[in-house]
Amino acid sequence: MKKILVFGGTRFFGKKLIDRLIEHGCDVTIATRGNTADDFGDRVKRVQLDRSVDDFRWDQLREQKWDVVYDNICYNHRDAEIAVNKLSGKTEKYIFTSTLSVYDFTEKALVEEDFSPYDYALPSKDAELNYAEGKRAAEAYFFQKSDLNVTAMRIPIVLGVDDYTKRLHWHIEKIAKGEEIGFPNIEAKMGFVSSDEAADALFWLKDQPAQGPINICSEGILSLKELIGQIEKETGKSVILAKNVTEKNHSPFGVPKSWYMSLDQAKAAGYKPKELQTWLFPLIKTLEWR
Repeated sequence: MKKILVFGGTRFFGKKLIDRLIEHGCDVTIATRGNTADDFGDRVKRVQLDRSVDDFRWDQLREQKWDVVYDNICYNHRDAEIAVNKLSGKTEKYIFTSTLSVYDFTEKALVEEDFSPYDYALPSKDAELNYAEGKRAAEAYFFQKSDLNVTAMRIPIVLGVDDYTKRLHWHIEKIAKGEEIGFPNIEAKMGFVSSDEAADALFWLKDQPAQGPINICSEGILSLKELIGQIEKETGKSVILAKNVTEKNHSPFGVPKSWYMSLDQAKAAGYKPKELQTWLFPLIKTLEWR
């Protein structure tokens, strides 16, 4: 029975990961602030702490050895440093949920080498970083400053019925209500991953050798124009494209250039991705009625 610690396991794909771990007989502990209720009951153990705060509550975790630690809520190098200091020598494997945002926009399929955390200059400890720079810095700290066996799972925008950010929902509602949407580049191509597939990938990675950075997403890409076309088909309404992109009408998917990843490394390691359209189009249909 694998002994698993999870940071970020009470909602979205983290919650789905917990379901899979329990189903397969793992001994699961959730580290949580206690702000989000869960329905796991006595099937999991809980440790209450804020993973971004270095205090005595980490002592409960240091007293144990873990087969795998999942970190879905590390957002910068300060978070990474706390985990490294507290869990060094305490886990066989550390799986960090990173992001497509570590990469710059481009017109090609991004490979892992397009951002090297091994060469990234770590910012000062008190530097205020945006989301992308924070994730870059977190990766860099793990790979440059720790002795942990780290896998950094880089994923694109995650979608699902349970998406608390409601980014896909936003587009469907705008089109259904006849409200305009602003796209910097509606021809830009993007990749996505479902919350189920993100959870499946995390579960799969626990039994793999440490991968370093690895791209995980669904197989296939769509232009934003194609995605909007599918929403139009399901709603029976036509999109109103804004002539001027503003903060109010800017699409949550609005990017200046295509932004998607190569799966070559993951597939070489044995990962079997889902086809994008097999889950995304049914999801649009489901959300249209919610």
